[in-house]
Amino acid sequence: MIKENIEEALNKQVNWEFYSAYLYLSMSAYFESVGLPGFASWMRVQAQEEQVHAMKFYDYIVARGGRVNLIAIEEPPSSWPSPEDVFEETYKHEQKVTGLINALVTLAIKEEDYATRNMLQWFIDEQVEEEESAYKALEKLKLVGNEGSGLYMLDKEFALRVFNPPLSKKG
Repeated sequence: MIKENIEEALNKQVNWEFYSAYLYLSMSAYFESVGLPGFASWMRVQAQEEQVHAMKFYDYIVARGGRVNLIAIEEPPSSWPSPEDVFEETYKHEQKVTGLINALVTLAIKEEDYATRNMLQWFIDEQVEEEESAYKALEKLKLVGNEGSGLYMLDKEFALRVFNPPLSKKG
């Protein structure tokens, strides 16, 4: 059985992961509206990943005998000054998520909840990839700028990103 404070913290993380998906969908919509379908696709893939993350937490809470408590998802922003600003926010957002995961690890260790600590290792590893992906995209944007042929080429590159769901424990 999962401890009440761990369950509460994990439920907050479920909400945060769904907010992340919502944020990236909003970014995707922004990119569609400014004629950058490759950037929009990149963000849709990011949103799908966040939904998987939310469901991993959801399934874990259930597996430990807890109760998932879905709360309202905060409304994300819907416009940005430039593509670079979007990826600047994306990178900062992923850094915040890393901090939230680290806080969950700290709580699990404090509560001597080693099963939760073990489950969170996947998220620690995932956040390294998430931050790297956002950082590399941001750095490319800084190189090409927010307009012109470089942006067009980057849009074509970003369109190639595809969603690869993580392997389940069963598969």
